[in-house]
Amino acid sequence: MKKYIFIITLLSSIMNVGAQQNAELQNLINESFTFNPKLREIQQNEQIAQERINVTKSNYMPNVSGLVNYNYIAPVSQVAFPAGPGVTNNLQFQPNNNFNANISANYVLLDFGRFKAVIEKSKEELKFSKQNTEYNKQLLASQVAGIYYYIVYLKLAVNIQDSVINYYKQNKEIIQSKLNNGDALKVDLYNIDASIDYEQNRKVDLQNLLQKQFNLLEFTTGKKSVQLSQFDFTIKNGNVEEYIKLVESQNSEYALVKTRITQAQLEVKYNKRQLTPTLNATASAGFRNGYQPDILENRFNYLAGISLNVPIYSGGKNRSQINVAQQLLKQTEYSMQSLNNIYRKDIKQAITDVESNKERLQNTESQIKSAKEVLNLTQSRFKNGVATYLDITYAANGIQRAAINKLQFEYQLCMAKIELAKLCGEKYW
Repeated sequence: MKKYIFIITLLSSIMNVGAQQNAELQNLINESFTFNPKLREIQQNEQIAQERINVTKSNYMPNVSGLVNYNYIAPVSQVAFPAGPGVTNNLQFQPNNNFNANISANYVLLDFGRFKAVIEKSKEELKFSKQNTEYNKQLLASQVAGIYYYIVYLKLAVNIQDSVINYYKQNKEIIQSKLNNGDALKVDLYNIDASIDYEQNRKVDLQNLLQKQFNLLEFTTGKKSVQLSQFDFTIKNGNVEEYIKLVESQNSEYALVKTRITQAQLEVKYNKRQLTPTLNATASAGFRNGYQPDILENRFNYLAGISLNVPIYSGGKNRSQINVAQQLLKQTEYSMQSLNNIYRKDIKQAITDVESNKERLQNTESQIKSAKEVLNLTQSRFKNGVATYLDITYAANGIQRAAINKLQFEYQLCMAKIELAKLCGEKYW
């Protein structure tokens, strides 16, 4: 009985404990960041995006290549001319065996912002990859917190079951004593044994759920145990507008959509740049044969020039790409509006859940107090032979229901706070 009352007192004081997130939860969340292979896969996208930027920047550098080739050509152009009386020589303009070795370079002198637009796109892709990593960290942190506090809930629920079972066992001793004195019936002993078995089965169910959560915790974080036995998750109080401001400044999903809008704007800019010309410089130097008067001799040669490439007509392809990019931009802007509405709705719902569970918890205080008084009175009357076993069973069920209700409301309040923290983008790890 004392143990049972102690559990109720412990549950009554839980909501006053903890002003900061506990270190155990923070450690578990950080462990999940390094343990979870899916998150590591997502983080790899950051490296890929960074390399894409390096690839794009390389377009600012000249392209230098070397060439060595050999060609046999037949027939070749030649002409016969008289070299003297009765003597004719053939003048060959190209050798049959052609050798060429050179180094060439190509450099874009002016592209009217083409490469710059590509680099801006690549930088936004890198930014998007980093924000996507943070978004998935928030999701994973929320998942770990949910597992963590469900374990806390189940551990406390098992404690309540232990208290109920011990209470019935204590009453079984009283009934056994009364039965020995002829003041109780055998059926009372059978009934309390049935009650003990029923509560034992409920405990087994809770322990089974608890073990499953420990398995899920190990799968997510690599850890197998939780030491905490209280709901200590906290979040700053605020109204809807204050939380919306936090969403806009902290929430990773919100940041992802804003980056997608910027990406869409840059896509429009990039496609417009495809209509502009490019000015290129080319140069090469090397050795080849085929020069008169000795066409078989390899001679040094070089080349330098400038070319202007002007897009004139491509079947409307570039204009269509610009239109597609502009439509994608509008679509992304609409998604931002939709996201604003969704977050406003979800935040209102989370605030309602927090406030309603706080109110329920206040209501359970009087219920627990009343149930304890009824149980104490019924226990005393039962010992004195005034109350029956059914009376004491009903009283015990009343305090058990009150304790379980309080535990459920505390758990629901904790989960509502976790949901509100996820929506606001709070980093509690």
